[in-house]
Amino acid sequence: MADKIIFHVDVNSAYLAWEAWYRIHILHETEDIRDIPSAIGGDESMRHGVVLAKSTPAKKFGVQTGEPLAAARRKCPNLVTFRPNFSLYVQKSKELLDLLSGYAPTVEPFSIDEAFCDFTGTGSLYGDMEAFAHKLKDTIREELGFTVNIGISSNKLLAKMASDFEKPDRVHTLFPHEIPDKMWPLPVSDLLYVGRSSIKTLQNLGIFTIGDLARTDVNILKQHLKKHGEDIWKSANGLDDTLVQREQPVNKGYGNSITLGADVTDADTAKMVLLSLCETVGARLRADQAYISVVSVSLVDASFEHRSRQTTLDSSTNITEKIYETACALFSKLWQGEPIRLLGVQTSRATQENFQQYDMFDDARSEKLSKLNSAIDEIRNRYGDSAVKRARFIDNSQSHMSQGLSNAKRKRDRQ
Repeated sequence: MADKIIFHVDVNSAYLAWEAWYRIHILHETEDIRDIPSAIGGDESMRHGVVLAKSTPAKKFGVQTGEPLAAARRKCPNLVTFRPNFSLYVQKSKELLDLLSGYAPTVEPFSIDEAFCDFTGTGSLYGDMEAFAHKLKDTIREELGFTVNIGISSNKLLAKMASDFEKPDRVHTLFPHEIPDKMWPLPVSDLLYVGRSSIKTLQNLGIFTIGDLARTDVNILKQHLKKHGEDIWKSANGLDDTLVQREQPVNKGYGNSITLGADVTDADTAKMVLLSLCETVGARLRADQAYISVVSVSLVDASFEHRSRQTTLDSSTNITEKIYETACALFSKLWQGEPIRLLGVQTSRATQENFQQYDMFDDARSEKLSKLNSAIDEIRNRYGDSAVKRARFIDNSQSHMSQGLSNAKRKRDRQ
């Protein structure tokens, strides 16, 4: 049986790179925002304004992904920031997956800007796999207009670790025999799925590098971190038997929530926030060709009390207006007039099938709304989220699509 050959393809500063492509090729701007101190970030007037991606010049000032934009500006006063355009990012992600699928027998999306490719058994077609990875990387740059890192190994874990080595526009290998030299000297925080609380526990045990973790008695790790201790011990030793899977499980639910810039005390403003949340939820559903049949609304008040309410629909849907109407009805039953700090809309029981209960009065309206939603999605995909917005959001400080897509690339901490 042929040795496994897995690629992990990771877009370099994806949101920034895709924004730069859009501004150069669609807006015909002459300045490349990757060459200046710049960042993609949320709304600074709200409490969630953080850096989502930064340029190399911004990185030299110490700007870090995930930090508040206000803190980034203190480090880099000349920082130029751009609001995220998630419809564009979804489009560019799809272009990458389509290109990879033309080369690899099996491609598995890992997040909006990452994918695993199983090239096992393709040596006779592509020759030396490291040399081929360089060609693939260059093809992506030339055809799609952005750069990637490619990690190569015999399993997914090591391939992903390899792609995180020196950036940008690089190819790295990390096969099992290379682990002691390339991976074990790294800080334990660089290991996939080792989060902040786990790091603290490990450091209290005298474990500071991935090599320290790999050489630790697994039973000691299980005593302090339970099952997670065994999992990260396996990772530190490069053990991973998960397969690259072409078909991903259908998302069971789609949701969005926002911490408000100021406490909301009136129903009209709250419902405007709900509409902005439903806009992004509906767009995600339609992008995945999914339908939901359960809608829930959650809120956190100024005293940090959390409450939620949900209902099951008569028919599945991905129409923004129907989700919003249901969310408003739930909100009216849920809210008791207290100041609101956070609002959320969640949906569940997602399926790829559209199960409709016949309604002679509603079917015509649903068909019109479905066509309207699809047309709006197409315009936003082509020209950006702000190309079309509802009239009630004009000259209003509330974003018409709160937060956009969820940050699909996040480091998990299971503890």
